[in-house]
Amino acid sequence: MLKVFKGAGVLAGAAGFALFSVAHAQSALLEEVVVTAQKREQNPQDVGISITAYSGEQLRALNVTSTPDLVAFSPGVFSGGAIAGQNSQYTIRGVTQNDFNDVVEAPNAVYLDEGYIAIGQGQNFALFDIDRVEVLKGPQGTLFGRNATGGLVHFVTVKPSLAGTDGFVDVSYGLYDSDGTPGTFHGEGALNVPLSDKIATRAAFVWNQRDPLLRNEYPLGAVGGSPGPGAGANLGNDDTFAGRLTTLFKINDASKITVALNAAKANLTSAPYQDVATIAHFNSAGELVNVTNAGPGETRASIGANGQDFGSDLNNDGTFGDSFGRPVPGGDFFGYRDPDGNGWRTSSDFAFRNSNTSRTLGADVDGEFHLNDSVTLTSVTDYKTFYKLFFLDVDSGPGNQIANYQGVSAYSLTQEFRLAGKSGPFDWVTGLYYLHITDHSINGLKFPQGSVVPGAPFDLGSDAHLKTDSYSGFGQVDWHFADKLTFIAGGRLIREKKNYDFIQAIYGTTQSLQVQVTPPLIIGPVIGANGPEAYNASTGTTLWAGKAQLEYQSSKDLLLYAGINRGVKAGSFNAPLPGGLAVPSSSLPYKAEVLLSYEGGFKYTLPDGRTRLNAAAFYYDYSNYQAFLFSGVSGVVINAPDKTYGGEAELFTSPITGLDAGLSVSWFDATVKNVPLRVDGPISKDVKPVYAPQTQATALLRYEWPVSWGGKLNIGGDAEYVSSFYYNLRNFDADKYPSSFTLNAGAGWRNDSLAVNFKVRNITDVRAGVQGFDLAGLCGCNEVSYKPPRLFELETRYSF
Repeated sequence: MLKVFKGAGVLAGAAGFALFSVAHAQSALLEEVVVTAQKREQNPQDVGISITAYSGEQLRALNVTSTPDLVAFSPGVFSGGAIAGQNSQYTIRGVTQNDFNDVVEAPNAVYLDEGYIAIGQGQNFALFDIDRVEVLKGPQGTLFGRNATGGLVHFVTVKPSLAGTDGFVDVSYGLYDSDGTPGTFHGEGALNVPLSDKIATRAAFVWNQRDPLLRNEYPLGAVGGSPGPGAGANLGNDDTFAGRLTTLFKINDASKITVALNAAKANLTSAPYQDVATIAHFNSAGELVNVTNAGPGETRASIGANGQDFGSDLNNDGTFGDSFGRPVPGGDFFGYRDPDGNGWRTSSDFAFRNSNTSRTLGADVDGEFHLNDSVTLTSVTDYKTFYKLFFLDVDSGPGNQIANYQGVSAYSLTQEFRLAGKSGPFDWVTGLYYLHITDHSINGLKFPQGSVVPGAPFDLGSDAHLKTDSYSGFGQVDWHFADKLTFIAGGRLIREKKNYDFIQAIYGTTQSLQVQVTPPLIIGPVIGANGPEAYNASTGTTLWAGKAQLEYQSSKDLLLYAGINRGVKAGSFNAPLPGGLAVPSSSLPYKAEVLLSYEGGFKYTLPDGRTRLNAAAFYYDYSNYQAFLFSGVSGVVINAPDKTYGGEAELFTSPITGLDAGLSVSWFDATVKNVPLRVDGPISKDVKPVYAPQTQATALLRYEWPVSWGGKLNIGGDAEYVSSFYYNLRNFDADKYPSSFTLNAGAGWRNDSLAVNFKVRNITDVRAGVQGFDLAGLCGCNEVSYKPPRLFELETRYSF
């Protein structure tokens, strides 16, 4: 292993970007951090990839307790997804995919201990007993086996040790500064026990509990009947429990096998969206061209080309004119106006406690065998199962109209064999990779009991079965062909097969939290000679990814690099919701996307080791970029050209003992070209990708000093700026969150075994946007959601 920094006051991230540590500074200062971005242990300053990495201690110090928390401290990385944050996926340098159907894989891969997480919902999980996380930006498909077009995030857990018994217990409790003063609890622990001189086991767990943040005033403003017993619950809780048992078997000094079993469950409320009144604008041809926030005196349902009321699509049939006007000026189609705007009070009818459930199980077997002094064989076998059923109130208000359900039952199996070694001037790695995914996804519109829609209760649903088999061979060679110069070449050849079965149907239902109870009455998506029928398809595709790069190590402190990468993500199939705007069956398949990435950068450490500066610039040229187009009440992935250019920089310095400071910034300009405003529509325009703020910046400052009664005191803070971003690909005016500036601070005391910390998150109590959906035609509203309010938190950690 390789030391990243030296110096008494230093807290180093593995990418060279330091994080202030409110706790555990001593171990963070002295830790030896490595990354495995190229399938071997390296100092990140010697790797010509834009990497941001964090130790487990740094993650804890920054309150990174779940995967979405990571984005605040990773320049160029953001979070998108659906279900008001209950489902989230990473965006890297504007490369994103926010389709809420779990039949779609993300373009930014997430790995846990080298095991690929294939299902979108699986990317949102609690972090516990983490050794480090590596964020790799830019295409990584040469050495990582799946969909790393935009980059990847790799979480590495703490492994068992034969050195002795040790562990920790970490408990924190906090109160949010909002209505009802909701509380939040985090409990985490681990125990490492050697069972013999050849076997050790490590058990770890985490339990997160949070009271709901949104106070629900339902039946305030109610329209229609109640959707069922328990309706109107407060929203936005967390109740997650996860555990892991890992066992190390040391066969001999040259061979070891690690077996890990993990499980997690979450019981959550219905999605914590809020309602903001919006209004659709149409041109003279009756085409939707914009959506804006409804003014306080607005009484029209929508606005036609001549300013007339163009009506609504309350019946969800894609035709406007079902009704006209708004019952309350400035309200939605049901006369609802949020009682406190973007505050923490709401009124939502389809809001239930513990309605949203998810379960994951996993097993991972890793084998490492040193065949000789220069060659290592590695085997990684990973199996995961996923289950979820989530609900949300489509209009996010008290009008009983439509709810949405999203469910998945899936499993994945991956197997990788690879050889890595060194031969003269060559470092090399080669291997074989196999992936199987069986995915059953259901998604639908629920018209519950009491709904204002005639014929309720019933479900209007989609049912998709997708099986994927992917086979690939890969290799990379680093040729140190001259003093200080290295040429890197690599590639991956992929053969991918998919089998797809998809129906749209009407189902009978009796209870609000049951879905698709009766046999389906098929209504599509194909209209054949004998009427509606299922869509069935099979594909087989050969793809390839590659890399060529030149690196110049001018001194031990400065690395320069420039290269070209070809990334690829296979095509697949859509599973749109029925109803609303029609989606022809020809739009169900979409093509593979191909990215050519040109990138150059440098990594520089000052000779005294106390200051480090890294920077990179990139240009992306996409063919058939896969973008999610949401219109009406559903959406599909389309293919469109995309161009992106930008850069990132990270600075860390520890000028005096005990003082650490850091600054990171990212900027890019991304354009998705010729995006239609609806599928097969006559109007197209160039747009910005969703959940892709153009500018992000984070600043960190920390100071620690010894005290006379023993141990050390510390104080620190961080600030994050995020520019505005869209949450709908059409880039309408209402579909945009404004920029935000967030401050956090903390102070603490620690010694060798005990740490106590007090933290304040979101000091200025800003409303930073999370996720949203445009439903202006259906309910005269958009769904919106926000990050939590100001939090005061006390943490205690005991290590033994």
